[in-house]
Amino acid sequence: MRSLIIQKNQTGRRLDKFLLKYLDKANSGFIYKMLRKKNITLNGKKADGSEKLNLGDEIKIFFSDDTFEKFCSEGQSLNVSSAEQINMPFLPDAAFFPKDGDIIYEDENVLFLNKPVGMLSQKAKKIDVSLNEYALSYLLSSGKISVQELHTFKPSVCNRLDRNTTGLITVGVSLKGTRALTLGFQKRTFDKYYLCIVSGKLEKKADISGFLKKNPYTNKVSVCQEQQNDYDYIETSYEPLAVLKACTVLKVKLITGKAHQIRAHLASVGHPVIGDVKYGEFSLNEQYRMKYGVKSQLLHSWQLSVPQTQNSEAELSYLCGKTFVAEPPKIYEEICGGLLWQHGIQEG
Repeated sequence: MRSLIIQKNQTGRRLDKFLLKYLDKANSGFIYKMLRKKNITLNGKKADGSEKLNLGDEIKIFFSDDTFEKFCSEGQSLNVSSAEQINMPFLPDAAFFPKDGDIIYEDENVLFLNKPVGMLSQKAKKIDVSLNEYALSYLLSSGKISVQELHTFKPSVCNRLDRNTTGLITVGVSLKGTRALTLGFQKRTFDKYYLCIVSGKLEKKADISGFLKKNPYTNKVSVCQEQQNDYDYIETSYEPLAVLKACTVLKVKLITGKAHQIRAHLASVGHPVIGDVKYGEFSLNEQYRMKYGVKSQLLHSWQLSVPQTQNSEAELSYLCGKTFVAEPPKIYEEICGGLLWQHGIQEG
């Protein structure tokens, strides 16, 4: 017999949907049969599967160990006591990341982190360890989620950054938070701002547009000014924050959001992001590597603003009107000689 106590990330679901997730190798006919025969009960009573689950509800499943193994994925059929048993062969040490300074904001629904350079947002291959795994490890070790909850819901990253792009990244901690963040990014109701240092001088605000296509074989995109088949329209807005001798610090807003958009779009108008090995200038990148140790693109996910709105869309109305800021890496300050920090860039 297995006893499951419903926790916060499992509330609000129908019992049958919950059981299909938990007994993930079973079909609906088997689930309903077990409910009819009272081999599965809810709070000690017979249930038909349509019941909505509440915090603290108890589901009892009267199966033998062999039956659990037959209808549950490996690990899910066990009386788990550690994350390694839930189909997660490796979880990184949460003490390594995130540290206190990496956590921008957290509550019971969301976690906002400042991603370092060189870290994947999500796995590209099964053996990868990404920010997603670090966040999960942190949430487990800090008691924000339980091992049992991971059977039916796993917190996950809701916006992605390239491996060598730093800055603000969001994680849905609860089902409510994940749904809200995903909807906000899909509908583009959040305002996202990036900080970057580009080649050349740009002294005025501007909105630039074009058309972009990604090559899945090279993982590069191309940008052109005239519409072509299979190209997507893109629009990027930028504002110069500091104009230096050979470069400009820009605040960039994505009007549309496509892969590599900022890097490729700025390069297409003659102002590539410094340090960008895919779309940048090799000789300029070498100069900044030798002088400042720049090894990757100087592009940073800087601010996330949740607009004040009457519509409490996506269930995160308590965040409306707030702006969250990820402090840029110190290399920005070194290149700008403290100029940006005199204007309070680190505070947004």
